Amino acid sequence: MGLRWGYSPKVEKYIPLADFPSDKYLIIAQQAIENLGWKLSHLSESGIIAYTGLSLQSYSEEISIRIKSNFAVFKSECIGVQMLFTDYGKNEQNLDKFFHEFEYVEFHLKDIWEQRLADFHAHIALHDDSYLDLAPLKAKDKIRNVFYLFYPQKDYLVTPILVNLCVLYFLVTGASLVFAFQLKQGMVNPGELITNVYLRLGGNSRELVLSGEFWRLISSQFLHISISHLFFNMYTLVYIGLMIENKLGPLSTAMVYLLSGVCGALLSVYTHHVGFMIGASGAIMGMFGAFLALLSSKAFEKNANKALLISTVILVAYMLLSGLTTKEVDNSAHFGGIISGFVIGKVLFTTELSGREISIWLRRLAAVFIVLIFGALIYLFSPNYSVKEYTRLKWEFNKNDAEYYRLYEVSPVMSKDRQLNMVKQHGIVVSERNLAITGQMGKLILTERDKMDYGYRKIVARKEYRAAMLMYRDIKKGTMENRTEIQTLVGDLNRLKIELAGKLSKMKKN
Repeated sequence: MGLRWGYSPKVEKYIPLADFPSDKYLIIAQQAIENLGWKLSHLSESGIIAYTGLSLQSYSEEISIRIKSNFAVFKSECIGVQMLFTDYGKNEQNLDKFFHEFEYVEFHLKDIWEQRLADFHAHIALHDDSYLDLAPLKAKDKIRNVFYLFYPQKDYLVTPILVNLCVLYFLVTGASLVFAFQLKQGMVNPGELITNVYLRLGGNSRELVLSGEFWRLISSQFLHISISHLFFNMYTLVYIGLMIENKLGPLSTAMVYLLSGVCGALLSVYTHHVGFMIGASGAIMGMFGAFLALLSSKAFEKNANKALLISTVILVAYMLLSGLTTKEVDNSAHFGGIISGFVIGKVLFTTELSGREISIWLRRLAAVFIVLIFGALIYLFSPNYSVKEYTRLKWEFNKNDAEYYRLYEVSPVMSKDRQLNMVKQHGIVVSERNLAITGQMGKLILTERDKMDYGYRKIVARKEYRAAMLMYRDIKKGTMENRTEIQTLVGDLNRLKIELAGKLSKMKKN
């Protein structure tokens, strides 16, 4: 069994016809296809297109036989994006099955040729021969080798431009990271440096977008974190671009990519409170959503439509489920992209409403309006949490807290003035600073996690201040009248900090 590998696994065989009539060859091929249970999609004087049934190996395959000069060109090609880029031998099996059945049919049709020929010519007189050039997988023929992935051409114009932009931006990103590491080597945390570079280059960020930097919703669609991230996104983009660009046209395809990408980025803004989000996957899922809209609108022949729908639903479900099981994947962008892509695709492909024709420009305007409404809703219902400012204040609080614990160094063997000075400097003054910090924290817009953290810190700051003041009084008076309350306060502080750490850890897991 021969495995076929590549972008679009297929097997192709040229059969010389010599003196064998092409119409006779197609009649035999038609019957062989029907005997094998493959669904006939098209039959004309130039060839046949059919689709195999659903398979765990490769979903379905498109079977085509085209008459070219004095040859019959048999091709079996996988529908959908193949896992591990292989057909698992399915195309080779289809080839063997077809030629075995062809010989059987040729022998059994010999006595009824005249009737079959008459039926064949009556059929082709009613069918458009040009469909062979419009079949769904015909667009894949444009990719003759890897260089054609990047080469704009008819019905494949916008997709390679998008691919080229993503690749170019990836190279710029790589060069920027190298330069930044060389410039600030050892000066900053590597994770912080990477975050800063991606944000400077246009990464998506809740805080920055809600502050008015809306351009990030588009620029983030062209950024990628690694070669594998870029490769798999571009592989999928080429596949789906080939499938929809010849149906929607270049401008509408570009709109689907950008607008659904914006919707995916907006949903990421709503669901992610911190960090940065990048990648083309939201926009690519939007193109899959538009493709599903085309399929639901019966944009292709019935059998082709069914085969494409099955393979696309399986692939989309796999991508969405994979995203749910991996924390590194921004599944919010995936869901936002595919849902908005479906809606935008429906709007762009719907040519009539209530019997009245809708111009393409009006449909495009409607698509933009829908995205603007969605963006306005996200903006209105997404609080601009002060995550960065709260993190800074929390760092200052922790620094003060670490200094507060120098109170444990206070010893009765020290002079009274030194004891009082240490309690005042490391206890009272430090806890006053933390009280002021919690006052600033209370004025910020906080996430649920930060609200809980703030609640504990406010109590801790008060108890630390109370304990320091009681300690100062006892030392000044030379008594131990507040010792029991001080011990209770210290016990409360330890319990509160352990309790906070546990709750934050549990919140992180959930």
